[in-house]
Amino acid sequence: MRGRKIGREPVPDPGSFPQRPYDLVKEFTLALVAAVVLTVGLAALFSSPDETPITLARWARAAPDDFTATAVAELAATSGTAQYGPPYTTTPGAEQKIGPVSLQRAAGVTIPIDTARDFVLRPLTAAPEPASVSDGLTAWRTAPVRRQQQWAAAYADALDEAGGDPTRVQPGDYGPVPVLTSRLLELAKAGALDGELLAAGHFYQTDYTEPLLFLGDGSYLEDQARARHLAGDQWGMMNETGNYPGQPWLWLYTLWYQIEPFSSSGNADALVWGLMALLTLAFVLVPFIPGIRSIPRWSRVYRLVWRDHYRSHRTARRH
Repeated sequence: MRGRKIGREPVPDPGSFPQRPYDLVKEFTLALVAAVVLTVGLAALFSSPDETPITLARWARAAPDDFTATAVAELAATSGTAQYGPPYTTTPGAEQKIGPVSLQRAAGVTIPIDTARDFVLRPLTAAPEPASVSDGLTAWRTAPVRRQQQWAAAYADALDEAGGDPTRVQPGDYGPVPVLTSRLLELAKAGALDGELLAAGHFYQTDYTEPLLFLGDGSYLEDQARARHLAGDQWGMMNETGNYPGQPWLWLYTLWYQIEPFSSSGNADALVWGLMALLTLAFVLVPFIPGIRSIPRWSRVYRLVWRDHYRSHRTARRH
């Protein structure tokens, strides 16, 4: 029996297919114009306002009493940064935990901050100082730590009694604290403190850690955040400035901060991080979890997604 020789199939003639004119340049131009119009229009409707930056200078001019009270807390090492724990300080028991495990302590102090030295004393030393300020710096540095804390605590109490106004503080044993904080306020109002904290130990002035920590220790930054719906209990993690549409994919993360027990827990950040890590792991392992991995097959959702295929398959079977 002879085998049948199979030759190549004839190549179809391109001219046998229907043709129509096509202007590629025109389509590109129309697509570009449509994209530009949509981009500009949606940006005008939904983009965030162009807020001016909140700096130490702006803070000192707008809320000098809050700035002074925060500077005193930095000297006394009672501010939020001073008591935060790792990665800034070694404050015992300050770190957040998941059960007995402290993730902060495991990482250690990677950005050491001494609030009195870094936020107050070093900027005052770097700037040209009047004799009274130089004497105050000497008096502070030569005093025992306990004496420094007594001065700062006494002045903080006096400020509270005076409604936060340094000009109404009654005479007392405050050491050099009033002189130091008053001069720091002058530097901040002039804009020099922003530069001093940015330049400290850095060639490139792009590390805003210290200015942001100092700002965060006061109430001014939080007040500005709340006014723009950016606080944690305002879903601020996923909002943009002014409650504009932000990052909707963060809704699940910020949701937990709105409910108990996370909303009132001192370990909220660690607990939410741990919960999200578990949820993410469960999502990754869905193809391997018996029962859950079979839900699409049981629900027959795939038939809805591929309905055109199954419709044509049924039609072909009929014929």
